[in-house]
Amino acid sequence: MVNTRTALTSAAIVVAVGAAGWFGYTWWDAAHDGGVHRAVARDQALRAGQQGIAGFNTLDFRQAAAGYDRWVGLSTGELHDELVKDADASKKRISDGKTVSEAKILDAAVTDLDDTAGTAKVIAAVEIVVTPEGGSPATKRNRFQAALVRTGDGWKLDGLGQVPVGGA
Repeated sequence: MVNTRTALTSAAIVVAVGAAGWFGYTWWDAAHDGGVHRAVARDQALRAGQQGIAGFNTLDFRQAAAGYDRWVGLSTGELHDELVKDADASKKRISDGKTVSEAKILDAAVTDLDDTAGTAKVIAAVEIVVTPEGGSPATKRNRFQAALVRTGDGWKLDGLGQVPVGGA
């Protein structure tokens, strides 16, 4: 009876150690899988792309400077340089335009990701409600493509353009 109990206990220990080893290995393997790192980069780029596209299509003429500064903060590269170069004139045009626009991302996806180079492209369907001062709101739906670059501060827009609707 003692030998049977000892054998069963030893077998249970061997199975438990084997299971712990297997689960430890699979956990380690999953944590070091390149696909996981790529998925994290894709999700970060998607979030930044959505925020950037929505941010560039949301603006209140009464807070032109703050809105424009938000654009500058969402951008990098040539887009950033162009915004900084024309800041004062652009802020004046925004104030003079007397409109408020609010964008909402309807759907978005990463269409290209080079995690090694730190670049990505995001496409998004956007609903924009534009309200002129004293006027009625008008709703527009547009598609945008954003080029992103990973910086020390995270992903930022390097380019932004409308995607035409219709045949290619």
